[in-house]
Amino acid sequence: MDSNYKNHLGRIIKQQRIAIPLTLQKLAARAGVSASHLGRIEAGQRFPSAHILRKIAKPLGFEEDELFTLAGYLSPQSPIIAETSPSYSGRQLDPYVARVLGQEPVEVQRAVIGVLTILKSIAQSLTKESS
Repeated sequence: MDSNYKNHLGRIIKQQRIAIPLTLQKLAARAGVSASHLGRIEAGQRFPSAHILRKIAKPLGFEEDELFTLAGYLSPQSPIIAETSPSYSGRQLDPYVARVLGQEPVEVQRAVIGVLTILKSIAQSLTKESS
């Protein structure tokens, strides 16, 4: 596994955790995973197994398929990006955006999904604060 790839996923996980906001210890408790293991994942020293991703997806506000795609466990032609079913977390992507994104390298697709997920989390937290 390429260390840049591990670092990329670790950064997304950490950014999402901080955006929620959750401490490393709170995420570990909610997910049933050790804080030290999560810390190593965030630092890019370890790459999470599918089992660990499944445990941390919900506490981080990810759908499992989003996190699995970011980690490379699902192909870029998963329902998140595929033109035949363009959606992002239950929302429809503009067909043009889905088509253009589908032509980008997998790394770009993962980065865009990560950014969209972080923005969604920020928007949700702002909506909660204003209510």
